[in-house]
Formats: sequence, C-alpha cells, structure tokens
Amino acid sequence: MREAFGTALVELGRARPEVVVLDADLGSSTRAAVFGQAFPDRYIQCGIAEQNMVGMASGLAAVGFLPFCVSFCTFIVKRVTDQVNIAVTYPRRNVKLVGVYSGIFTGKTGATHQAVDDVAIMRALPNMTVIEPADNEECRQAVLAMGDHQGPCYLRVARDVLPAIFDGSHKFQVGRGVALRRGGDVTLVASGRMVTEALRAAIELEQEGIGAAVIDMSTIKPLDVDLLVASARVTGAVVTAENASIIGGLGGAVAEALGENCPVPLVRVGVRDVYGESGPDDALTAKYGLGAPDIVAAARTAIRRKRR
Repeated sequence: MREAFGTALVELGRARPEVVVLDADLGSSTRAAVFGQAFPDRYIQCGIAEQNMVGMASGLAAVGFLPFCVSFCTFIVKRVTDQVNIAVTYPRRNVKLVGVYSGIFTGKTGATHQAVDDVAIMRALPNMTVIEPADNEECRQAVLAMGDHQGPCYLRVARDVLPAIFDGSHKFQVGRGVALRRGGDVTLVASGRMVTEALRAAIELEQEGIGAAVIDMSTIKPLDVDLLVASARVTGAVVTAENASIIGGLGGAVAEALGENCPVPLVRVGVRDVYGESGPDDALTAKYGLGAPDIVAAARTAIRRKRR
C-alpha cells in the first residue's frame, strides 16, 4: 500500500502543479520520496520537526498550494495535535495529513511507533475527514479524491502488503462506504486491513449457515450512516473490526450512529484500551484479537444477543 500511495502522489502531482509534499525524514519508509524523485522542487524535507512541518503546510495552503504532510501515523497525529488544531482544522486549511504504519502492525517497532489512538484523535477534531483504505486501488483513488476534497483530511496507510479487493472499476467517494457482501444475519463493518479479515470471517460464517453482510467503511469520518443503518435494519446485529482502539475509532463511530438511529446489538473487534508490543504480525494478530476468527466469534455473540 505504501507503493500505491507514493505512485498516487506522483499521479496527483502531474495533474495538479499546486501539490507539494512535506516529509519528516521518513520518505523512504512512507514512499513519499517517490514524489520527491519526480518533483524535487515541490518536495520539502522538514526533518524530524513535525510541528514545524504542519505550520509550514498551513502557510502554503493559505497561499494556494495543496500540501501533503507525510510521516508515521503516531507522529503525524500525536506530535502535532495542537498545531493541527490551531493551524489546520480551526481555519479549515486545505492540508492533507498522511500517516503510514497504521495501528499495531508496524514491523516490530513496538509501542512507541504504533498508532492505536490516532483515529479517535482525528475524529474529534472539527472539519477533519478521516480515511482508511482497504487495499492498494482504494488507496490510490483516495489520494486522488483528497486532492479534490476541500478541507483537512487524514489518510491512514497500512505498512504491509494487503490482498487486492478492488480493481479499476471501483469508484471511491469520500464519505461513502462500500457493501462488499450481502447477508441477513449480521453486518460486519471494517476499515483498512481489517476489511480482508472481515471478508474471511464472512466466508467462515457462511459455512455455519450464517449470512454476514460486509461493509468497507473506508471513510470513518464522515461516516456513511445511511449505508450502516440500512444494513443494520436488515441484519439486526453489527460487528466492527479495526486496527485501532475500539474507543473513539470506527467502533465508537458506529456505536454513536446506531445508538441514535438504529439500536441493535453491537460487538467491537479492535485494540482494547491497551498499548501494543513489538512482534511479528501473526503474533500481534493473535494476542490482540484482530483476526478473522475473532470477528467470527464476535458475530456469534452479536447474533446471540439479538436472539435474546
């Protein structure tokens, strides 16, 4: 997905000469450096100074540029929250924040480089749009869509290779989820890498005679409430799955929307109010309950609660 992101930046840069990329000394890891190779005069190396980088981006946006600030998720959110609040979201500057190395799957870097609270923080900021694509094609289209979207955006990009879900016929839209599967017993709502796990869970549930609808909720804010509620009314039970904390993230957003519009049993799969540890992806998946088997178990629980 990092490669897809870097390539999409170049594609957007060719079409939009006002696009500039600001890098916090991580361009080789985030693949922002691909843009720098193509457009060295529009690539600003800020060094490990994320707060200054956001301030510079705000100024650039104020005079007509379209700045993309790129770093790891944990740095582009938590090191710069005050600057984003005062210089980006409050004046509604057209600044795009991109965090790579999402959630706990950050290549054995440990808790300091993992981002489990970034979605909750960005969701809480007025005027901020939050996007987490499910695969390379959706990531490419999300970058291009962010170029057309007016206002602050936060894009969350996975570090690892993810299976392809979409092809060129997919049409990503900011604020719109995608119904990937239909089912009448439970709705699985996922974002990012967890969409693949939700699809795997739906196949396993189908073997048990359980029909699971799957929604790719790639825009976490603004949430596609209409799509969510329509599916919840059919299935009567919902499971969310996210590579982030269940507090304030996708699970929190879905709980808020269902509570106001369609109260049904809800079970949230995600990081449960803890910090992560360093380790390979499969070990972290098992320890923190972020795999398809965990979504299957959550679906069974949600269905039991519905039947009660």
